[in-house]
Amino acid sequence: MVGKRTANPVGRLGARYGRRIRKKLSEVEADLRRKHYCQNCGFKAVARVSVGVWKCRKCGFTFAGAAYSPSSELGEVAKRSVKG
Repeated sequence: MVGKRTANPVGRLGARYGRRIRKKLSEVEADLRRKHYCQNCGFKAVARVSVGVWKCRKCGFTFAGAAYSPSSELGEVAKRSVKG
């Protein structure tokens, strides 16, 4: 073996669907898989449980968020409007 190659997250798609769509999908999936900060304890330990459900692995805090990230722009606007 000459060298180890790292696979692109969307390499499974091959040459299909176009470059822009594959690039956007790659960004979304990379953001999905990284650890996020917990709203409750502040540690970088939040991971996705299922679509829209996020859980902190440190404190066990479970909350609803966006499908691919713990918070969305629309969610932040709703939070501000509820505060007053």
